[in-house]
Amino acid sequence: MFLGGPPLTPVARGALLAGALALVLATAPGARAASLEDMQGRAVAVPDGPLRLVSLAPSLTEIVFALGRGDWLVGVSDYCDYPPAARALPRMGGILTPNLERILQARPGLVLVTAEGNSLDGVAPLARLGLPLFMVKPEGIAGVQASITALGQVLHAEAAAAALSGQIQGKLTRVRELVRGRGRPRVLFLLWSNPLITVAPGTYIHDLIETAGGVNVVRDRTAPYPRIGWEQVIAWAPDVIVLPEHRQGEPQALPERMLRAWRTVPAVRTGRVVSVPSDPLYRPGPRIVEGVGELARAVHPEVFPPAAPREAARTAPR
Repeated sequence: MFLGGPPLTPVARGALLAGALALVLATAPGARAASLEDMQGRAVAVPDGPLRLVSLAPSLTEIVFALGRGDWLVGVSDYCDYPPAARALPRMGGILTPNLERILQARPGLVLVTAEGNSLDGVAPLARLGLPLFMVKPEGIAGVQASITALGQVLHAEAAAAALSGQIQGKLTRVRELVRGRGRPRVLFLLWSNPLITVAPGTYIHDLIETAGGVNVVRDRTAPYPRIGWEQVIAWAPDVIVLPEHRQGEPQALPERMLRAWRTVPAVRTGRVVSVPSDPLYRPGPRIVEGVGELARAVHPEVFPPAAPREAARTAPR
């Protein structure tokens, strides 16, 4: 409807979008049966199910499928590639730049977004047009589990959400038991190496590091994902540096000049600069249990056996 043809003027485009929204609201299935509070404290009018869902983050798509509601999805972000069935769904644009026209064409009854990955500027136009947005905010491991519980309520899958949260809790508890009483190496988790970006307390990745038997060297809570300088790494002296893979399952490596500058850092001196799969760590959803397993292997290789060979997968935002 909006793709192709000569470019529209802003006025014409606005009028066309307004007309499309009216069509969406007139034809979206289900009555607006309940007002639920999302994890940003916003009251959201949620239509009765089954819903036509658009998910704008890979973690949300994974949760929807894990709750048995994958058949409700009518669109996902360009980066939603797990489970494999998600790859066949219509693409609704990027994490930060959702495609408004395609979303309207999908006639969603509800759009799922996350404060961890989606840009407020990117989703604000959807809210202004009156599309119901349900936002999750997975702060810490508890926040990931709360996201699952909240979506279970929205998707009328409360029992499935409780079971999934229980499974996650059980696996996390098992890892804690295996590392209990052992030394706790100091860990630096690098989200990115140029510039250097790490994780602070309050984030779910911080909680995963601690669960895996490590100590996050970052203790400052002023920013969840702070940028740091090379000299700060030397001062922190981490025992383990964790590098998530960034493209096609290829291990990430630090530049030689950086390693030379950090030659006194224990992790570099002992060869404990470890690359791990990124998706289970970057996506705050059901697969965080895989993420904590990868971290546990990096922090306590004496306890956890090497992971089985895995299929290379595209790294994607949350």
